[in-house]
Amino acid sequence: MSDSTPSDPQTTATEPVAGQDVAGAGESAQEVIEVKRGSFGVIGTGDTSGFGGLVDKIETEPAASRPYGGWFDDATDELELALADRGLPATEAIERIVIEHGEITYHVRREHLIPFVTALRNEPALRFEWCSGVSGIHYPDFVGKELHAVYHLTSITHGRSIRVEVSCPDTDPHIPSIVSVYPTNDWHERETYDFFGIVFDGHPALTRILMPDDWVGHPQRKDYPLNGIAVEYKGATVPPPDDRRGYN
Repeated sequence: MSDSTPSDPQTTATEPVAGQDVAGAGESAQEVIEVKRGSFGVIGTGDTSGFGGLVDKIETEPAASRPYGGWFDDATDELELALADRGLPATEAIERIVIEHGEITYHVRREHLIPFVTALRNEPALRFEWCSGVSGIHYPDFVGKELHAVYHLTSITHGRSIRVEVSCPDTDPHIPSIVSVYPTNDWHERETYDFFGIVFDGHPALTRILMPDDWVGHPQRKDYPLNGIAVEYKGATVPPPDDRRGYN
């Protein structure tokens, strides 16, 4: 496929059409991830700072609408056609596309992750040959999407980089492993499982990689206790983090 896809007046409604917005594009409503209130961890009458009335609503980035700008449109056109060739409509695979700080992120439904990244790797006009790893994110208050896996992909052929993000609920923390497509993701998925508890289905050996095998919990989740021990220095004692004053 070429970098540009000319319009065809003979294209029917049942054929894949590139250049259209995917689901979620142009939506004005953003999902609320978290609402932070106050400051310095003080709640109620104990707040003498004047910051207790602060309300900070953390929302998802708005979905982008075409034209995206730069090479983003051509790459997305090629991706939509490549998915259609595999019998997967882009509107079904992609929840939304976000463009922030000159970078493009495809939010993909987890059940379609494998064919999605396979198209990114194999399509000649895309050729994202390298996945540098997967990172985990934990949003405790983002109901139904508490856990996120973020993949960074690079096309050495075309000199381009994109991001793919997949979410899953805390009650069902399963995302398909992409080791069969990008073998170098093996240890990265193990680390994300170890620290965030995301279970990568189909991984050849999903075990902890940094914490002991019998460790309880996942240390980089935001609801994981700080723990720690008291430290004594010259007669003064600093309590462990869990017993100190809380900051949000």
